[in-house]
Amino acid sequence: MTRIGKVERTTKESSIFVQLDLDGTGEVEISTGVPFYDHMLTAFGVHGSLDLKVEATGDVHIDAHHTVEDTAIVLGQAIRQALGDKSGIRRFGDAWIPMDETLAHAAIDVSGRPYCVHVGEPEQFTTFTIGGNYPFVLTRHVFDSLAFHAQIALHVRVIHGRDPHHIAEAEYKAVARALRAATEPDPRAGGIPSTKGVL
Repeated sequence: MTRIGKVERTTKESSIFVQLDLDGTGEVEISTGVPFYDHMLTAFGVHGSLDLKVEATGDVHIDAHHTVEDTAIVLGQAIRQALGDKSGIRRFGDAWIPMDETLAHAAIDVSGRPYCVHVGEPEQFTTFTIGGNYPFVLTRHVFDSLAFHAQIALHVRVIHGRDPHHIAEAEYKAVARALRAATEPDPRAGGIPSTKGVL
């Protein structure tokens, strides 16, 4: 079974191409024009064991917002496409990620019902920009967009942390690991993992 998603999206604000293989080995090629976001998507691909290619250009001379959010939209669409009918997957997955002083948790249900709960980021970092190019508040936009377009229920919690870089990175890694667990083939399950018969 090949589980590959390939999506392109062009607007007046950005042009995005994403290709991913859910059964990859963490081979990544990322270029968004936002260096810290490249770092986060690289971590996402590696720790999710996704073969992930992202090519994005956008109006980063104005702000990173459009490019970051639009890339998350396309990434979610590619995940949804790669999942197909979701037959034989585990469906649920979660991960705890410690990163030095930070601890983050993510839980996923590949339910077909998009929902995102994102809590725990320290409020004092609301206006902080990581590396001079990635506003800290964009992480919530990324996960909202990803959940909606992948059609998954996603819960992300920051348990504690004091370094914005560590907090964001732990969140991305936790979501990647939870996604990997939820979308893995389940050798004990046959068909679609729902009493309704559809996800």
